Parts: sequence; structure tokens; C-alpha cells
Amino acid sequence: MFIFYRTISGFFYRNNSVMKSLKELYKIGKGPSSSHTMGPQLASKIFLSKYPQADSYEVTLYGSLAATGKGHLTDVAIAGVLGEHKDLDIVWKPQIFLPFHPNGMLFKAFDAHKQEIGEWTVYSVGGGALSEGKGKDDMFNTKSVYEMTTLAEIMAWCEENGRSYWEYVDECEDDDIWDYLLEVWQVMKEAVERGINHEGVLPGPLNLRRKAASYFVKANGYKKSLQSRALVYAYALAVSEENASGGTIVTAPTCGSCGVMPAVLYHLSKGHGFSDTRIVHAMATAGLFGNIVKYNASISGADVGCQGEVGVACAMVSAAACQLFGGSIAQIEYAAEMGLEHHLGMTCDPVCGLVQIPCIERNAFAATRALDANLYATFSDGKHHVSFDKVVRVMKKTGHDLPSLYKETSEGGLAAEIC
Repeated sequence: MFIFYRTISGFFYRNNSVMKSLKELYKIGKGPSSSHTMGPQLASKIFLSKYPQADSYEVTLYGSLAATGKGHLTDVAIAGVLGEHKDLDIVWKPQIFLPFHPNGMLFKAFDAHKQEIGEWTVYSVGGGALSEGKGKDDMFNTKSVYEMTTLAEIMAWCEENGRSYWEYVDECEDDDIWDYLLEVWQVMKEAVERGINHEGVLPGPLNLRRKAASYFVKANGYKKSLQSRALVYAYALAVSEENASGGTIVTAPTCGSCGVMPAVLYHLSKGHGFSDTRIVHAMATAGLFGNIVKYNASISGADVGCQGEVGVACAMVSAAACQLFGGSIAQIEYAAEMGLEHHLGMTCDPVCGLVQIPCIERNAFAATRALDANLYATFSDGKHHVSFDKVVRVMKKTGHDLPSLYKETSEGGLAAEIC
């Protein structure tokens, strides 16, 4: 099924034919950007495997990739693969948007006589995922894991069978999903712990100092009533700062929003004694909500703005927290709906093209907002007028109505005011 959208730069379509495994949502990798670093790096490895005999390569970056690629280390990611032993030319074309997605790449391989021996157009569509824009013929069109693709369907299944969201994940995924999520949880914890022990300045021209360590120290000096919130800030800053410095993190659902989930889950694990089993079950539920957004809308900041990154992360963690505290099926859906609804319209305007300002602070605030969404939903009976599915549809439309300068091009908003 091909769905066409109109953007400021023209028309593009998205292949919505499959809803994939949570392994495709939670990816372990290096920051600072899933779409601008992890995606291009993977594409480079694939192209290298196709043309290992090439004497030189040329990579043309379009749209958002070109506009903020240097700040996101896109060129470093590509050069680390294709430029290690061969000549490499990277061409930047920020004003040109290819028809499928704002993050387009054109790879070319040349022989010793500078004759082209192959080319490949591919798109980095968010969360480290790639697409050729070819629908059912796309090489990245892997098998569908989830038959149901809306929250309404899944909620009905849960209520009919007396099951939880994570049990629907268990029903659909391979048996190794729990080992994988346990590994993901371990990487998240390690990112928090590295981050709260790191000090200094983040890379890039902003000379932004790391804050997680000082927030952590100060948090421990507060009374318990304030300490909880301050620790969540510290944990979110820790992971986001690790991401900004190119450290190992987990896309949840992206690198730019990778601090939200670890902050909340680490805090709840430490402060409330939730077991690893309960944590990974909550992660499965969170991943299900994120997957629904990825399938029906987008998690790419270049496509729909930061509402698709930090907003979706907040929704995911709101659902996870509500489940951990015993929320009903309806209350969990309500928490996730609020987490996304109250980020609608959020622009993606990274200052100087870096995943630092306002990205890092947004992770900290979204983490605490997720806890608020959980609390608010828990006080309710779960009944509300606006469903999660409706908010996902509105988020997609809102994102596509935003001009491109507010979608990871660093041409509008805070980026235009400060850079």
C-alpha cells in the first residue's frame, strides 16, 4: 500500500505494508542521530558490500541530511566506512528534497578510470531504518510481525482474551525477544551510569558543558519529595549527553529521544525495586506503542518534527510507567495518548545542527512529563474522548503541515535565532 503525502518540497510516499519486530525499533548503536548517523552508516556498509572493488565513491546527501549532516556527524559515519581505504567525495545538497523522504542519499561507485560502476538511492527514514522507496520490492521490506496495527484492535484483543499489551508482543514476536529486550535494558542502564560519571564539554562549536553529573550530585542533597524528580532529570541528561558525544545508546524510538525511556525506567528500577522481568515487559508495551506510531505515521524528525521523536518517546514511557504501577489496559492507553498529545506541533530545530540544544533538555522534561501522564491516567477510570490512534493521525498530519525549515534543517526556530 502506498500513501502519498504533500510536503513543502513536493510529494513523497511511505510504504506501510509491514509492522516489524521491536528489534527494528530498539536498536543499539552510536549517537548522535539514528537517522543522520546510524542510517547513513548502515547504508554505507551495504553499498560497500555491493561494490568492494570500487576505486572511489561519491555520496550525495539531500534535504535534511545535507542541512544538518555535519552537526550530526553524517559525514564522519560515512567516511568511517567508505573512506577508510578509498577516495570518497561527499556532496551536500540541502535545498534539494528527493520525492520519497527528506533524508535522501545517492551512492555512486567508480573504477580506477573514474567510470561509474554502480549507484544506489536510499533513504534514512528514522530510528536507524532505511528504505529504497520501492514498496513491496524494497530490499528493507522485511516480514510483518504484527497482524494488528492500531491500538483499538490491540485493546480489543487484550480485553477479549484477558491479556496485557506485553502479552500481545509475546504472542507475535519470536521467543528470543525477551533476551533481546534484556540486552537493550542493560545498554540503557550502562548509558545512564556512564553519563552521570562523565564531566566536561560536549563536542561541537556550542561548547556545551555536561550537566548530568552535577544534577545527580545535587539531587542526592534534596529532600525525598524533590529528589525523585531531580534524579530523573539527571538520568535523562546522562543518556542524552552520551548520545551527543557519540556514545553507545538505544534508539527509543530515536537517538535524539534516547534519554527519555532509560531515565524513567532506571529511576523506577532503583527507586521502586521493579525487577528486570517487569521492566522488560514494560519496555515491550512501550515498544508496541512506538511501533504503532512508526507504522501509521513517523518517528523521523526530518519528516514530522520533534513530536515524532521526543513526543513518541514520552508516549512510550508513559505507557511503560502506567503498566508498572498497575494501570489497566484503558489507563495505559490514556497515559500514552497524553504523552503524545501534549507534544503535538513540536518542531525539530537543532541549534547548529547538533543534537544538543534544545534536544537534551527536551529529553529531561519529557521524562518527567511521562511520569505525570502516568499519574494523571492512574487517577482516572481510563475513559477519555481522544484516542491514541486519533492522536497518531493528527501528529502525522501536523508534521506534514510543518514547513521544512522546522523539520531538522536548522533553518528555523531556535536554530535560526541562535546559529
